[in-house]
Amino acid sequence: MPKRILQGTVTSNANEQTVTVSVERRFTHPVLKKTIRKSKKYRAHDEQNKCEVGQTVRIIECAPRSKTKRWEVLEA
Repeated sequence: MPKRILQGTVTSNANEQTVTVSVERRFTHPVLKKTIRKSKKYRAHDEQNKCEVGQTVRIIECAPRSKTKRWEVLEA
């Protein structure tokens, strides 16, 4: 099964080797036919601590690295 790749914005880099990435998705409501924006936060592994807040990054699925980290930074 292929690994998912998502693109989002770094919202926090306070923890060592970890960044919080906010990923936004847009879709049309099935009844109202209105475009809706939903966002979800993912915790991603950042080996070199090179990501800064506000930066756009791509993250990829990986094996669990901790209780909450299931993603790693692919490119910053």
